[in-house]
Amino acid sequence: MAKGLNKVMLIGHLGNDPERRETASGQVVVNFTLATSENFKDSSGNLQERTEWHRIVVWGRLADICSQYLKKGRQVYLEGRLQTRSWDDSKTGEKKYTTEIVCSDMQMLGSGRDGNGGAGEQSYGQERPAYNKPQRAEQPSGDFSPKPSQGAISEPEKDDLPF
Repeated sequence: MAKGLNKVMLIGHLGNDPERRETASGQVVVNFTLATSENFKDSSGNLQERTEWHRIVVWGRLADICSQYLKKGRQVYLEGRLQTRSWDDSKTGEKKYTTEIVCSDMQMLGSGRDGNGGAGEQSYGQERPAYNKPQRAEQPSGDFSPKPSQGAISEPEKDDLPF
């Protein structure tokens, strides 16, 4: 039987500056809201925009990065998972619920509305090793016809295989 999947991917703009706190055990946590918008045509053919607001929670080193670099209005790409919490309201005594996105990866997009001026894209994540694409040692010349000295095409050497 297959396992379930709880994965969220969003591109949106921060609705507020990240709020940084520390738990009693010293863990860093950051909260902020993210707005995602979509355009559609209504039944009259008029272009409409619908905005959804998402509560974002970030923990650990990624929370430090978010609190340091993100500001209200900044466009980001986030990956994470949905999580629903509940608590008892101290005033009314009723049980309250909220659903939030626990962020595991974040990438800053664009130049930001905060005047970052061409900061470009920066990618940050948790529990994911950095990956650098290997550089190709030799670029192909584009001439793939056999040379008279080569004769028939031979089997490549084991060391020349790309895997």
